[in-house]
Amino acid sequence: MSIFKDILNKLLGKDKPAATTTATTTTPPAAGTPTSAGAPAGTAPTAGTGAAPAGNVQGTTGTPAGAPAGSQATPLSGVDVEAIMDRMAQQSGQTLNWRTSIVDTMKALGIDSSLEHRKELARELHYSGDMNDSAAMNVWLHKRLMQELAANGGKLPKELS
Repeated sequence: MSIFKDILNKLLGKDKPAATTTATTTTPPAAGTPTSAGAPAGTAPTAGTGAAPAGNVQGTTGTPAGAPAGSQATPLSGVDVEAIMDRMAQQSGQTLNWRTSIVDTMKALGIDSSLEHRKELARELHYSGDMNDSAAMNVWLHKRLMQELAANGGKLPKELS
């Protein structure tokens, strides 16, 4: 599952992502043959990629690979992102400023905020800058994430969307 989808799931209150099936062989089943998840062949991830299939993830609309994260329907329609983030930041027991910090945003959501995970999120959101300049990447990531949340129907204060 992508980090962006993890973020959507956390905001939707779906902390435990649906189990995904990863193919373990290089020979896919014949077309129409159910996989271990009961879905027809061709809907499971490609062997060795570990990527979840495009499509719905626990009720959210997935994003096909290469498409902007907000290019489909709006899974956060009507969700008050500000209220959820304020509550999660308070419940974390830490002083977190999710309104300006991508690290604090991820921490409030209970998502690994390591540089490796932030770089992965940057790739998902199509960051084209220097990933070795973590300060610039972090500023871009926070702004872009807020834009994507708004594009996916989330309610955010005007200064963040």
